[in-house]
Amino acid sequence: MTSVAAPSLPWGEVWGQDAAVDALRAAAADPGALAHAYLITGPPGSGRAPLARAFAAALIAEGPGDEHTMRQVLAGTHPDLAALRTEGSIIRIEEARAMAARSYLGPSAGRYRVMVMEDADRMTERTSNVLLKALEEPPERTVWILCAPSDADLLPTIRSRVRVLRLREPEVGQVAALIAARTGVDAAVAEQAARHAQRHIGMAQRLATDEASRIRRDETLRGVLSVRGIADVVEVAGRIVQAATDDAKALTTERDEAERASLLRTVGIADGARIPPAVRSQLTALEDDQKRRATRSLRDGLDRVLTDLQSLFRDIVMLQFREDADIINLELVEDLRERAARWPAARTLTVLDHIAETREALEQNVQPTLALESLLVTVVSGSSPNSERRA
Repeated sequence: MTSVAAPSLPWGEVWGQDAAVDALRAAAADPGALAHAYLITGPPGSGRAPLARAFAAALIAEGPGDEHTMRQVLAGTHPDLAALRTEGSIIRIEEARAMAARSYLGPSAGRYRVMVMEDADRMTERTSNVLLKALEEPPERTVWILCAPSDADLLPTIRSRVRVLRLREPEVGQVAALIAARTGVDAAVAEQAARHAQRHIGMAQRLATDEASRIRRDETLRGVLSVRGIADVVEVAGRIVQAATDDAKALTTERDEAERASLLRTVGIADGARIPPAVRSQLTALEDDQKRRATRSLRDGLDRVLTDLQSLFRDIVMLQFREDADIINLELVEDLRERAARWPAARTLTVLDHIAETREALEQNVQPTLALESLLVTVVSGSSPNSERRA
């Protein structure tokens, strides 16, 4: 089993990215080597956000011994840190403007003012232009740290003004070792979770520690493999959307209630008391934010389902080309072999193309059930309705 190093400030939550840590540690220690803006890219689960926070802590702290400042930054409470992580579908232009305005303030307590934007790929072009202005003429002691899956997710004008740092993707065995060390789960469960999560550390940890998530994933994949006709399409698509909806509610409901109670306590309103008009606008704003978060949570849940389906049909393609050394869904391998023998590879590739199209459709607010029904029709028929319309 791969060993897991003991945590050390501020890099303790960064794992498996030694080259990136060395580069950023050196930049934080040498003002002459420091760029005014960085873009950290890597696949989901590669550790972009923990690395950004660790770099921010190293920049703001007075040195390796300034652990108090580092802990403040890592907790998100230091005055010289501004961090934006959207829980909506996009970063709103008002949020970007607020970040840009704060970037022009000098550091108040630390060496630098650091602006961290974790979801830079969720900016529209108009919002990106707000950020571009802040990057063109940054103050001397302000450093921007952007995070995105790929540099291609940002406008070329922004890419030209940042230093790109690409993270590596860890191996399944490395993720499994980390999850086993963090959670204490059985090594076999950790390995399965790392494999099913396709090396996404956060998702692997959830699968390893939440049996219901493991069962839900297995039922979804077996359900899709069992689809034979239109009646199955409607039933399975409905089950998938309902499961994703229930999962999203489970993740957001408790937090929503706690936020509402906290707001009412802050303004001195007891439980069950009448809400005065002056507070209603604050509650409405909170509820609007929560609705955006719920929508994002549902989309993220459906995107995880599509990622799992992508792994399923990717495995089939691998078997069709006699490449079975790196199968993700080993528990279903006999069913996958049967499908691989029965289908031509072109049909499997058509399904994979439609999975990508479905992901794009959901980002454009297409009704989830209809999008998944269309995808499952492709699984049944071997041809994509979208492809036929384009033809």
